[in-house]
Amino acid sequence: HHLFEQQADRTPDRIAVTFADQTLTYRQLDQRANQLAHQLRDWGIKPDTLVGVCMARSLEMVIALYGILKAGAAFVPLDPDYPNERLRFMCEDANAAVVLTQADLCDKLQTLNLNGRIVALDQLDLTGQSAERLDGGVSAENLAYVIYTSGSTGQPKGVMNTHRGIVNRLLWMQDAFGLNESDRVLQKTPYSFDVSVWEFFWPLQNGARLVVAKPNGHLDSDYLCRLI
Repeated sequence: HHLFEQQADRTPDRIAVTFADQTLTYRQLDQRANQLAHQLRDWGIKPDTLVGVCMARSLEMVIALYGILKAGAAFVPLDPDYPNERLRFMCEDANAAVVLTQADLCDKLQTLNLNGRIVALDQLDLTGQSAERLDGGVSAENLAYVIYTSGSTGQPKGVMNTHRGIVNRLLWMQDAFGLNESDRVLQKTPYSFDVSVWEFFWPLQNGARLVVAKPNGHLDSDYLCRLI
């Protein structure tokens, strides 16, 4: 997220993310993620705390991922299409202190009787929070995200990934493929899969634009062709 912040300082007014007919500039994404980070810190979120994200693709999803990292925490993708038992197991296993979601998914999560706070980000008023960056106290060895395996050989297992690991991957990708400000990157991989991580973070470290596909758009090849 520090690499994203450096890019936001270089190109604050460039469009960073598009979703359908909605857009966010680098400055807007940075500031909204900062406000969420301040709110998470107010709730006691700190480095290596796990925060669940149960959302359909949207601008809120992108804000959530960046805001969690800015707060120093790590995100846990919780695909809303997963069966309830899998979602309940993942939340309990991760001991997620907060689960960020959307209003139309709150009822589903409430039925799981989770211990953590459930917050609909699309209804959360963050206007009282500072848009300034904060020091999340995170190091290269802190967790950035935890993604669960399929569980096809038993119980799903949370795979813990550090900032050092993902930054190493992203810097290699940039060295090999060299995105620039004229590029567009399509975010179509379900965020419960590791491939999605470079889709969300690589383009916005290099001035490119992230184009977020509609929910379940990855299942519709005609839609993807038109969007591309």
